[in-house]
Amino acid sequence: MPIIEPKDTSLKDLKGLHLWHSGLSSCSQRVRITLAEKGLAWESYEISIPDNEHATPEYQAINPKGLVPAFVDNGTLLIESCDIIDYLDQKYPEPPLRPANAASETTMLELLSAADKAQADLKLLSHEFLFRPRKPMNELEVEEFAARHNNRGLVDFVKEWQGGDIFPKEKLDAAVTRTDEDFFKLDKAVAKQNWLIGSEMTLADIAWMPNVHRMMLMDWPLERYENLCQWFERVKARPSYQQALVDWQPPGLAEKFASYVIDRRDTAGVHVTAFGALAKAA
Repeated sequence: MPIIEPKDTSLKDLKGLHLWHSGLSSCSQRVRITLAEKGLAWESYEISIPDNEHATPEYQAINPKGLVPAFVDNGTLLIESCDIIDYLDQKYPEPPLRPANAASETTMLELLSAADKAQADLKLLSHEFLFRPRKPMNELEVEEFAARHNNRGLVDFVKEWQGGDIFPKEKLDAAVTRTDEDFFKLDKAVAKQNWLIGSEMTLADIAWMPNVHRMMLMDWPLERYENLCQWFERVKARPSYQQALVDWQPPGLAEKFASYVIDRRDTAGVHVTAFGALAKAA
């Protein structure tokens, strides 16, 4: 269900819009972009993922999955990013971020679902090709995280990520290939129109904006998708892209990512283009 009952009952008394989020979280980015496009004021509660603030009992009482974002609208709690942005557009319909006709709305919802499904691959690839330089967790810290966090899927992911120098090749190959296939589908969708659904930006575009931005940071060869590249230039021209995505990145982070990606490629031969469909295309 999109709307959930909070364990922290104090949330029911909150007035206005409240967002628990993280600067680099792609799911948080979707919600912040939608809020910016709507011109809505909101209270910010930034959760530090590197500091494991999502593993505290207090935060897990807000989001039982221990993930970001979590969103409260006058006591109503939602925790899935695509559910949140769809809710926002229905609750606050101006300016509209959905097509006017039913058939196009169905397509939009399918694209939201596809973006949600792509999240697992985005997480895997981000942690492999961008987030490795984060402070490593020792064995005790990993076990403490596992004991504190209720989300077993996330615990298993962190254990695997911290347990070796690289994820298994077959996992990386599959994630790269699926992402490449997704991007070619998006490329086809914008071949003859400015936005994924037509002449106006919708929630579908917002759902995929962070994914393309993230792959750009890891030196993904976006030139493979000519139409998608043109779409991304239109995306970057939106004030919401700067305000809700770029401005929430720590200063100089994009440059640090770029340096790490190239250095790892040159010293260890590890780069996103060495896996899956991208390796076959090389």
